[in-house]
Amino acid sequence: MSDDAYKIHKREEPVTLWVHPEGPVRGKLYLQMQSDRGTGSEQPLEILNSAAPFIVAHCTDADELRFYGKRAIVRVEHEPIEDADTSTEITSIPCELRLMDGSSLRGIIREFLLPEHRRLYDYLNQSDEPFLRIFLDGGGVCLVNKAYIVRATEVDRDDG
Repeated sequence: MSDDAYKIHKREEPVTLWVHPEGPVRGKLYLQMQSDRGTGSEQPLEILNSAAPFIVAHCTDADELRFYGKRAIVRVEHEPIEDADTSTEITSIPCELRLMDGSSLRGIIREFLLPEHRRLYDYLNQSDEPFLRIFLDGGGVCLVNKAYIVRATEVDRDDG
């Protein structure tokens, strides 16, 4: 029997992990070709919000495989991935997040939210998932560990 029969084929997604206390780490996450949550491939947010306390990342600068504890990951940045969900039920919440390291992230949270959870405050508190996704104003996507958020503020879309 071939060893290939036991392999789970995955694709690599380039990311920048901001790890405490190391700082930024360039690498790749391994994503399943099919998401457990629906159509399309697995998303980085799914890995970060899974029950496993560690993730696997290929650190490209050191060319080594590393296992990072999710609690030490402040944020993960990556390029937008085409979402299979083009639902008109998506709620957009323009906001600014201030993190413990002093950095500020500005963008839009875009998620399917029930009517009772469409305010920023409700969204932040509605789930036990440790990471949230924000589409940054300057482009890109940032997955933020809620434990590192000091302050979240709703902002006007026209506010520049």
